[in-house]
Amino acid sequence: MIQKFFLAFIPIFVAIDPIGLIAIFTGLAANASPEQRKRQGFLGILTALCVSVGFMFLGEIIFDALGITDADFQVAGGLILLALAGRELLSLRPSDQGERNEFGIVPLGMPLIAGPALLTALLVLVDTVSLVFTLIALLVNLGLVAVAFWNANWFTRWMGRQGLRGVSKIIALLLAAIAVSLIRRGWNTPA
Repeated sequence: MIQKFFLAFIPIFVAIDPIGLIAIFTGLAANASPEQRKRQGFLGILTALCVSVGFMFLGEIIFDALGITDADFQVAGGLILLALAGRELLSLRPSDQGERNEFGIVPLGMPLIAGPALLTALLVLVDTVSLVFTLIALLVNLGLVAVAFWNANWFTRWMGRQGLRGVSKIIALLLAAIAVSLIRRGWNTPA
């Protein structure tokens, strides 16, 4: 049972990247009050939970309605993950990142926490590990994100912005490897 949990926990951890999210969260919340920061962090986590659980239960139904196979989603998700990992590794940022105090639902909850990486991982894990272990691993990871958000200032002081960026780059490299794995598995799956 512990092995199944970790088989679900590790890909979800890498897809969410709680450590990398600290740097993003502190950047988004730079001008927010401590109360606003906590509220937006909570909104982000709640949004990610709702989107993720909804996708775990409705993803297959949507796929059937659209005629999409798991292999198609693996390849498409893998390509998107590869692009996101490449953007992170090459330090390319979208130009529309203005200073806002309302960032909890978008972009924090979706697509930063519950983005293509997480949704792809969840669909694959539900099929390979099981719904129960995937859900437990998701909840534990979102709990880690909550701890990271509540302690973002401490993490930033302890690791420094450069340390957070370094860890985020390593996680982006792991994300790129997962993306290539998804593409390879999706491509090799018989139609």
